[in-house]
Amino acid sequence: MNFVEELTWRGMIHDITPDAEQALIDGTCKAYLGVDPTAPSLTVGNLASLMMLLHFQRAGHTPVVLVGGATGMVGDPSGKDAERPMMTEEVLRYNVEKQSEILARLFQLGEGEEAVEMVNNYDWFKDISLLDFLRDIGKNVSINVMLNKESVKRRLESGISYTEFTYQLIQGYDFLHLYQEKGCNFQFGGSDQWGNMMAGKELIRRKVGGQAHVITCPLITKADGSKFGKSESGAVWLSPALTSPYKFFQFWLNASDEDVKKFIRIFTFLDQETIEALEAEQAENPGARALQKRLAEEVTVLVHGREAYESAVASSRILFGKNTQDELASLDAQMIEDVMEGVPRYTISKAALAAEGGLGIVQLLATDTQICSSNGDARRSLKGNSISVNKAKVSEDFTLTEAALLQDKFLLVQKGKKNYNLVVFE
Repeated sequence: MNFVEELTWRGMIHDITPDAEQALIDGTCKAYLGVDPTAPSLTVGNLASLMMLLHFQRAGHTPVVLVGGATGMVGDPSGKDAERPMMTEEVLRYNVEKQSEILARLFQLGEGEEAVEMVNNYDWFKDISLLDFLRDIGKNVSINVMLNKESVKRRLESGISYTEFTYQLIQGYDFLHLYQEKGCNFQFGGSDQWGNMMAGKELIRRKVGGQAHVITCPLITKADGSKFGKSESGAVWLSPALTSPYKFFQFWLNASDEDVKKFIRIFTFLDQETIEALEAEQAENPGARALQKRLAEEVTVLVHGREAYESAVASSRILFGKNTQDELASLDAQMIEDVMEGVPRYTISKAALAAEGGLGIVQLLATDTQICSSNGDARRSLKGNSISVNKAKVSEDFTLTEAALLQDKFLLVQKGKKNYNLVVFE
């Protein structure tokens, strides 16, 4: 199937301009997608539109990735109820650098014949004077059309600055510039960008008599109507520094049965036959969660690589499956923090381990922590073989020393099958 057919069965097309599909069938095309550096990372919400560009590349066409060093200075009003806070140039440059690292993992960036090119619109805007922009671009855009853009109309009552009002002109000029300089005849983006993107298409027609095309993907929401990519702790980022690969993996693994059918079509390259086979497997044995497991694997590998995925799987076994002492000992400090997030945590001074012979297990369980309610409860639990330290069963005569600590800091204490506790020695 062709590119448009591929995106259609996956539910990834919201709007498409006339003749776009035929243009793709007639020959190799070039498309760009822009992201603004409003943060030092992209989110899984951005990943939906980036997947369009990745499919475009796989279909034999040429993608261009645009990082909005200039548009980021202005602020896109689309989907916003209030003015975006202005960022300094220093912050914008930092965000551009960090976002570029993420894009480099997703695309082959460079200058070779097969490489994907990444551009920054600051490079062509920095030398344009206000008068030149008003004469060359502003003269070709109707104020009536600009006022009718949904992103503007919804902000007229609450207020919109001239700066944000002109955002659509700047994005429109991006399309014109890339059409003339790079041969980009397509622009991709989220459905909230339709008005801005159409401004560029119209500018190309008016200025140079060219024909350009626009395709948008739907904004992804969950079955309960909540925003996609948001968790209790905030956005789910593509940067491992902001959302660890383990938490990223868990986000997809915990997708609902209703959501996962949509997500696996949008966020993976699995073909229709494979997905339908997984759905049949899920229907036959829902508890095995075949769809969630495959989704989590595909997206984590795509964004963070195979090694990070394997590490996330090994880490998840600590709380949700069988694992060995060696696997636990192999985790770094950050991974231990991530895996143990949400379990009871106790902080003890390392000085407690300096006593002659070390720290007794009964004191640890009942006095220094509240893992057991009393010394008697601790002794009964130990005699009943229900206490584990770092995944190893211990008895009443066990004494803790610094040598037992994970990463010279942590101790994982388990009471029964599911009662985990993290003891931190500082």
